[in-house]
Amino acid sequence: MKDKSVKDIKELVDNLSTDKYLEYIDILRNDERKSVQNIAVKLAKKLDNIRREDERLEKINIYENEGYSKGYVYIGGIDEAGRGPLAGPVVASVVVFKPNTKIEGVNDSKKLSEAKRDELFDIIKEEALDYGIGIVNHEEIDEFNILNATYMAMKKAVNCLDKTPDYLLIDAATIPGIDIDQKPLVKGDSKSISIAAASILAKVTRDSIMYQYDEMYPEYGFKSHKGYGTKEHYEAIEKHGITPIHRKSFLKNVL
Repeated sequence: MKDKSVKDIKELVDNLSTDKYLEYIDILRNDERKSVQNIAVKLAKKLDNIRREDERLEKINIYENEGYSKGYVYIGGIDEAGRGPLAGPVVASVVVFKPNTKIEGVNDSKKLSEAKRDELFDIIKEEALDYGIGIVNHEEIDEFNILNATYMAMKKAVNCLDKTPDYLLIDAATIPGIDIDQKPLVKGDSKSISIAAASILAKVTRDSIMYQYDEMYPEYGFKSHKGYGTKEHYEAIEKHGITPIHRKSFLKNVL
């Protein structure tokens, strides 16, 4: 290794397979050059991050594996996006994976950047055995209230599946009126891979809808706040009034 330049070593390390990391960390640490020792430190940190992510991915399969151990075979995770905004729909998603699926980076959608969510959106759809997305619009939210509208979106998502799950893991909710065993999980989008994946599908789908509304109503700033009650949004309502996509039941004090 001592006959190689620092540039060559960097290139070598960039192309290493993970199973070679430990071997090369030891080799590079013993190099007399400080710059090469720094490469070893960076490689060690990278290995630590990989191990942490592997451990996290093991943990977020716990509730799915618990379901398989009880005899369930087709397990879906459900989450929603858009319960709190003043405008636009509520969107729910359900995702079914094969046992012990691991997708690097899958986590609660709120913990991910928009770019990462968009990247994972396509990966999740490719890796899933099945997935469904349910959308309930602002008019139905006003008619049935947001809680019932959320349940409606979840049921729509389940009805989109090719095969009905025999067990559902749901982020902090229990869906009434469906004949499927369910387990609500508080902060489930950080504890279950299928719920986390569902949160990403729901969030990306809803955001794309709000981007379309932003083009229709550019003065409201939907692209930035996605319909949530920000200062910018309230100021736009005060100046321009409400749009056809606003939830009137959420704006009784403004109307």
